[in-house]
Amino acid sequence: MRSEYLAQSVLNATPSTLVTMLYDRLLLDISRARKAIEAGDKAGCNAAALHAQDIVTELMTTLDVNAWAGAQNLLTLYSYLSTELVKANVNQDDSRFDACRALIEPLREAWHTAARELSAEQAAPIPPAVVGPRGELGVG
Repeated sequence: MRSEYLAQSVLNATPSTLVTMLYDRLLLDISRARKAIEAGDKAGCNAAALHAQDIVTELMTTLDVNAWAGAQNLLTLYSYLSTELVKANVNQDDSRFDACRALIEPLREAWHTAARELSAEQAAPIPPAVVGPRGELGVG
């Protein structure tokens, strides 16, 4: 049931909402990897870190670097995050996971803000059409 709901949420989501979902899950995976390190669960850390890496790869491959001036810088940041996630996983290094989280959180907040603003703009009422002068009977 939960997987059906999630699948429908993804299918019905706007592009900006999909990005926010990816960022949310990325932070969840990093938290899970870090908790697994604390618990001595190398396999759990590996699974969460690999999923986080998959998300960063998805963000990289779907980013249109020609869409805006800062896109290339974002791609560079994603590449750095990918490398750091690999190192954090290989070395079971919770401080690297923390550093990745610190980079991701402001991006997540920015995307959530942008998605809310886009949603509000799309839900705004359409202004009434401007009608030209009318005759005596109210008919053009």
